[in-house]
Amino acid sequence: MRIDAPVLDGTHKALMAGYLDNLALVERLHRLLLDVIKDEFERLGILEINSVQALLLFNIGENEVTAGELKTRGYYQGSNVSYNLKKLVELGYMHHQRSEIDRRSVRVRLTEKGRRVRGLLADLFARHAEGLMKRGMVDAEGMEAMNQTLKRIERYWSDQIRYIY
Repeated sequence: MRIDAPVLDGTHKALMAGYLDNLALVERLHRLLLDVIKDEFERLGILEINSVQALLLFNIGENEVTAGELKTRGYYQGSNVSYNLKKLVELGYMHHQRSEIDRRSVRVRLTEKGRRVRGLLADLFARHAEGLMKRGMVDAEGMEAMNQTLKRIERYWSDQIRYIY
């Protein structure tokens, strides 16, 4: 059974075009962020971890979390979290410890080596924020407006997953 798309007037066509542009841009920005991190790490000679793993270290920060919490807290967006955690533990970027209460649950936190990588990313992101401001590309208010809009879209999508319209 095929359901036809609704007929859109000019306003709705413009909204749809903008929405599709936003979707493509969000996807491209994420991939570009990973490339920026990769290039920075190559420049610094850090070759044993990839940009996804580095971003995971950055997002965990000083927290101690379970693998399940990584996705629910928004620290990790990929599907292969177990592989990346295992790799980061093997390479000495993270500690892991089984829960005394629930032996199936493993808590992870950064080692000193992991905190150094997190610091490198924090420095990189600070340079980027400063560069955006100095070049007049976006100021604090513009950044906040973008964040609010993206949060509203995130909330809408989350509601869609939960079947709340």
